[in-house]
Amino acid sequence: MGRWKDKYVIGITGNIATGKSLVRKMLEHLGAYTIDADGLTHQVMAPSAPAYRPVIESFGKWIIGAEGRIDRGRLGAVVFAHPAALKQLESITHPIIGKAIDTLIQRAKHKVVVVEAIKLLEGQFADQVDAIWVVDAPHDVQLQRLMEKRGLTEPEARKRISIQNPQAEKLKAASVVIRNTGDVSETWAQVQAAWGKIGSGPAPDTETVARVDVSGSQSATPTKRELKEITIKRPQPSHLDAVAKLINMTRGKQLSKADLMMSFTETSYLVAMSEDELIGVISFVVENLITQSSEIALLPDIPTEPVLNALINEMESAADSLQSEVSFIYLKQEESSEIIGLLQEQLGYSVLQKITDIKFPAWREALHSRPEGTIILYKELREDKILTPF
Repeated sequence: MGRWKDKYVIGITGNIATGKSLVRKMLEHLGAYTIDADGLTHQVMAPSAPAYRPVIESFGKWIIGAEGRIDRGRLGAVVFAHPAALKQLESITHPIIGKAIDTLIQRAKHKVVVVEAIKLLEGQFADQVDAIWVVDAPHDVQLQRLMEKRGLTEPEARKRISIQNPQAEKLKAASVVIRNTGDVSETWAQVQAAWGKIGSGPAPDTETVARVDVSGSQSATPTKRELKEITIKRPQPSHLDAVAKLINMTRGKQLSKADLMMSFTETSYLVAMSEDELIGVISFVVENLITQSSEIALLPDIPTEPVLNALINEMESAADSLQSEVSFIYLKQEESSEIIGLLQEQLGYSVLQKITDIKFPAWREALHSRPEGTIILYKELREDKILTPF
């Protein structure tokens, strides 16, 4: 039995580029609360965050990059080349991260909690979790992922892999092994099967999260039809064809089911239904206590207000259950002024004028990944923060 008596805690580990985050996000789709310990490492080193000054004092000001942020490339070049430097970095960051993870687990409303950490077995949580899941991948797949996704040269990628503790040691400690060769469907099937064995049962094919009676709240117009009820659901992979069709039709994109299947492992979707017709969709990512949404697609002949309100409210409810601290919505400049107005006037969002107006370093850091040329709307979701800046 693990340390947290009212929770079933899974520790996910595996060497670099095996696909740990992929499996973690799949478990989140199935109903677990998930924590990215390695992602928290970046947060604690953000400007003014708890580990920022100690890391600079230990490694020197030369690791400071743009906007005062620690340049992870410069720091990584040192710690991945010198084991003693890596231990020094971990001695600074691990105690802070450990406290944050403990708080998140205790605060989680979910019965199943997942902690992803590349050094799970070497750290304090190895003996505290209920199960250890190890994600495994062929060596050539690891190389390819590091070169394509992180822009490393082949020698650099091989070096990153070689300095890791042997994968065989992790596999020996595993309660569950997920073989991730690159076929997302195969990996998803393994995760679903393992999930079913821990007593949570398989996720339903489509989960209804809310029903909203809107009869009488709007009237039909020459361009808008009247709706009686809106049902918000969390789609599963078998429904991605319909989601792709709606996004393509309303957003002018050319997404396929395969495209969405790849994003499905990293992105959450909520769909709005009316009498079995898909009328709206929102996609969002909750990562490291930050919610980001860059896709809102609504049929043009449905009333915007009740559908948008229902989708945003349920997105925020999902974000709250994942302990998200802030919600960012990114809209293109030509986006409907009606949507922007509703987000501001009814849903409590504000248009962000300057990134520097955001006081929390991790929030500012997240905004660097937003789509170019978009308007940023934001809303603070909770007052208590895991990592409060100095």
